[in-house]
Amino acid sequence: MEQYPLPKTIVKITTKDNIAAIISDTPLTTLSSGIYGGGYKKVNAILNISVPDNYNDKHLHDDPMNLIYDAQKKLEITTDYIAMITAAKIQNLSITTRQIDDITIVAIATAGWRHGESAGEEIKNSHYTPGTINIMVLIDANPTDSCLVSLFLTATEAKTAAMNDYDIRSRYSGDAATGTITDSLSIAATGTGKKMELGGPASTIGQLVGSAVRQAVKEAADKQEGQHKGRTLTRRLTERCLSLEYLATELSKIQIFGNKETITSILQQCLASNPVYTTFLLAATKLDDDLKKDLIPHELGDTASLSKAFGCLILEQKTVEKLLFFSEINLPPFTKHVAIAIIQNFLSKNC
Repeated sequence: MEQYPLPKTIVKITTKDNIAAIISDTPLTTLSSGIYGGGYKKVNAILNISVPDNYNDKHLHDDPMNLIYDAQKKLEITTDYIAMITAAKIQNLSITTRQIDDITIVAIATAGWRHGESAGEEIKNSHYTPGTINIMVLIDANPTDSCLVSLFLTATEAKTAAMNDYDIRSRYSGDAATGTITDSLSIAATGTGKKMELGGPASTIGQLVGSAVRQAVKEAADKQEGQHKGRTLTRRLTERCLSLEYLATELSKIQIFGNKETITSILQQCLASNPVYTTFLLAATKLDDDLKKDLIPHELGDTASLSKAFGCLILEQKTVEKLLFFSEINLPPFTKHVAIAIIQNFLSKNC
């Protein structure tokens, strides 16, 4: 067991085996979405429990309380507590502290985002999946009830901001992710000091919570899933549901381009040897994101013509007429015309 006492507080952070916990000698005021003990209440402990490797979705769905009771026994907790469950490993947690004057904020996160989603989209998922971004926030201060709710919202916004920082995408649509399908958040206040009324992102305490959570989530995700900065083009495309194989499948509808395997090989070769192609393809996906949301400035005119002109920028024969539309290819227009231009450039040199 490892313990991290927090100076000048009655609280300690503890990790043991597959559990991370905030434990206090006196009750904390908490607001939580935890699977056990969630809601608004006073508790002495908050647990974040990692699912063991021998568990599967069915085990967890059928009897999640077994896992929670085992964790309670390990930590010898006998008072009221909150429990959250995560698929991320506890050894990959991040602990981030922020402090101004007599306010101390500690954010403790475990994070992975393989089940990223964009709230409001249609999600078809028939299997229970444990939450992959779990956050505990300790507030050594005295927020009012409404301030605590505001801080809960601020922490949630900070989680989404962390995902935006890394351009994490929904696995269901490829849209920008706002969270994962079963995230959990618990915030706890010691109640020390003067009453605090405001907890939004511009308030002093809100800025501390937002900053701590944003950093903790990114650090935990990097530990859990590897460095997110500088991801490869193929990974970035796949995250957008636009893998090279999918591009090749659509492009192979045009017989003169070759079959799927040939086109995949051409794309891999061209993108590996020409960073300009890679840059244009990434830029095209960003433009298609904007097009999907109707954010392309209307004064730029017809997007079909605009996307062809964009692809033509890397076409070696610089006339737009040389870049055919190929209506049978079902790809977002900017991505489509850049991919076609890459293939046409290759064929013009090698045929």
